[in-house]
This record gives sequence, structure tokens and C-alpha cells, in this order.
Amino acid sequence: RIRVTVDTAFVSLSIVTLIVTVRKIRGITLVAGLLCGLTIGLWRGVAYMEKLAPYADLKDRAVIITGIADSDGIYDGSQLSFDLGHLKSTDPFEKDLVGKMSIRGFGEQAVYKGDKLQVEGKLFLTRGSRQSSISFAQLKVLGRSNSLINKTKRNFEAGMQSALPEPQASFGLGILIGQRSTLPDDTKKQLSATGLTHIVAVSGYNLTIIVWAVRQLLRKRSKYQTTLISLGLIGMFLLFTGLSASIVRAAIVSGLSLWAWYYGRRINPVLLIVLAAALTAGWYPIYLWSDIGWYLSFLAFYGVLVLAPLLAKRIYSARKTPKFLSLLIIETLCAQVMALPLIMYIFGEFSLVALIANILIVPLVPLAMLLSLLAGLGGMVLPAFIGWIAWPARLLMTYMLDLISMLSKIPFALTNTQMSLSTLIAFYVIVLFITSILWHKNRGKRDIVSEKNSMFTTGV
Repeated sequence: RIRVTVDTAFVSLSIVTLIVTVRKIRGITLVAGLLCGLTIGLWRGVAYMEKLAPYADLKDRAVIITGIADSDGIYDGSQLSFDLGHLKSTDPFEKDLVGKMSIRGFGEQAVYKGDKLQVEGKLFLTRGSRQSSISFAQLKVLGRSNSLINKTKRNFEAGMQSALPEPQASFGLGILIGQRSTLPDDTKKQLSATGLTHIVAVSGYNLTIIVWAVRQLLRKRSKYQTTLISLGLIGMFLLFTGLSASIVRAAIVSGLSLWAWYYGRRINPVLLIVLAAALTAGWYPIYLWSDIGWYLSFLAFYGVLVLAPLLAKRIYSARKTPKFLSLLIIETLCAQVMALPLIMYIFGEFSLVALIANILIVPLVPLAMLLSLLAGLGGMVLPAFIGWIAWPARLLMTYMLDLISMLSKIPFALTNTQMSLSTLIAFYVIVLFITSILWHKNRGKRDIVSEKNSMFTTGV
């Protein structure tokens, strides 16, 4: 195991160097800023990862952990399953822990997000966004959450469940607020086989639709009102869905894009990516050090915001604007191309029908979000009229799920193929080389993508 250390004096030196060179040659300032950012990031990351050291002492041992439920508990077989945050070990030693823990256990009828719990069981280390897990745990609720937001969310979920049958209800919750825990296993497998898992993971696409809808409704009013309402809805959406890596990144991008739009400016997409990456990783370094979803999110981000516009400019002349379907195909293809190698390297699989599935399903997601919202609100507020309110959502999502099921049954829809590390690195080097070539060839051309379809680049 390699141990990395960063001296505080070196961090201070990098900051001073940036300050000294900030008014000098632009190239030197850029290099100094890059080195300063990398140094501070490495210093903070190493310090944060050292806080994970106590997990090694708890590995494969019976422990008592207290924490706050990060999600509502659902029954996984006969056990309640949920994530636990704000962790503290009380036995075999007292120590605050960072990160999250996956819990499956007994002892309580229900666990809600925000509840304080005590968990007893054997701890195992895991990889990814959760640092450890405990199965067959003994659960004890120490305090119930009184959060109005969490109560409203649970009432809405109950309204959705009463308005729509399964799996339409869980699918609607997945599309609307990114809740995948209640999706049936068959539906999860079908979404994975068709490359559509992202539509039930709360992401920038949700924020894009929200911001676009606000702009359409308030286009005759002031920019100030549009920006303020958009930011307010983004904030409420974050509180309602939780602070996952993808939605935090999307919120940052959407906020920066709204700021630029308000002042009549444009932000370079590469700068957007770098800022979002730096802010999210700086806020929670575990994203950068162990969360594969964080990397997949930014790879898709690069494909949609950088590679797709360059490719569209190359394909279409300055006088011709790509149609909605054409742009969707280009963006989907670029996002798939960027994320696929890492998926093959980590998981050893890829979907042969992902492109056609995304083209057929993704355009329906905004309408499905709206109809799901109406169905959930109807079930929560007007249960007597739920049949009339929910039937459009039921019809649309039945069609979407049937189509996904049909595509997933195509022979070899999900193919198992492993990619080596050397091939992975070579692929992304080639992508960067192609990006550079396209950028040089497109210099001076009108930005036909962002001018016509800014909806798709606000918070991808």
C-alpha cells in the first residue's frame, strides 16, 4: 500500500506562487493555478482519507454504531435496508467516522430518513460511495426525525403508491426524485441491460427540465424573477432528493449557467466541468477517491457539453441547425462513448441497445416527470379523483416500461466484455486528441448547439 503525504509548507508555497504570478504571463498563471489546485486537493484528500483509518480497526468485528438514516428504510427480503451517515463508533471504541454505511437489519418496524439509530452487528469494508456495511444488524431507533421536508416526501411517495400500480409507481418516483430503492429487481435489470439506469438516478437532466420549464413560463417577465425562482426550485429539489454526487454537481453547473445567462455571458464548458469537479471533490473528497459514479457522471458530462457540440458543428454547416432528434442522438452517443470504457473496465459489461433505447425513451422523460408529479400530488391531496388524475401517467409509463422490457430481451442486449487499464487510458487519450482536432477545425464557427438547444446544456 502506497502512503501519500503532502506537507503544509508545500501547500502554502503553491498558494504564494499563484498569488505572485497572477498578473504575469497567462500561461505561467494557468500552470501555477493548476498546481495550486492539485496540491490543495491532494492535501485535503489525504487528510480526509486518513479519517477512514478507524474502519481498518473495525473490520470484521462486532461493533455498535450510531448515526442518522440517510434514506428511508425499505424491506430487502425480511430485513430493513437503508444508508447511515453522521457515524460514530461507540464499541469497541468511541470514534467519529466519516463516510456512509449500508445497513440491513431487524428490530424496528420502520426507519425514516433523518432518524437517529443505534446499529449492532459485524462490520465489513466495502468499495465505492459507501465505506462499510452491516447485515443482519440489530436496529434501535434513538430518535425520530421531525423534518417537514422528509414528512412531505414520505406523504408524496405514499400518494404515488396509491395512484399507480407497481412497477409504474416506483418507476415514477425514480424518474422524478431518483428513488431507485423500491424498484423491482426485474425492472432494475432491464434498465441496466438497455443503458437506461441514468433516467431513474436524480441528475442534471431533472434540473435541466426544471430550469427550462421556468424559463418558458416566465419568458415574458424579468431575468431576475426567472433566475430567483429557478435557484429556489433547485434548492428545494436538492433538499427533497438529498445531496448525491450527481445532483450536487448538476446544481453547481445549473447555478453557474444561470449566473452566466443572467449577466449575458457564456461559460466555457471545460471550465464548468473543472469548477464542478473541484467544488464537489473539495466538499466531499471521497467522491474523487472512491466513488465510481462520480467519475461516470463527469465523463458523460464531458461527452454532452464538450464532445457533442464539437461533433455537431463538424457535421452541420453554420447555416444549418440540428433537429431535436439529431442532437439527441449525438449527445447520447457522446455520453455513451465517454462512459462505456470505464463501465467495461470496472463492471465488465456494456449494452448493445443503449443508443436506440435512449433515443426512444429519453425524449419522453420530461412528460413522464410532469405526469408522475400530478399523479403523486393527486394521490396525496385528492385521493377521491385519483383515477382520473393518474391515468395519463399510468398509460405513458406502462408504454415506457413495456418498451424497455422488449429491448432488454433482445439477444446479447447486455454483453460481458472486460477492458484492460492500458486500453482504457489509450482510449481517453485518443478522445482528447480527437477533441483537440475538432476544436481547431471548428474555431470561428457559430455555436449552433447552444444557441438552439440551451435546454440540454444547462445542467446535464
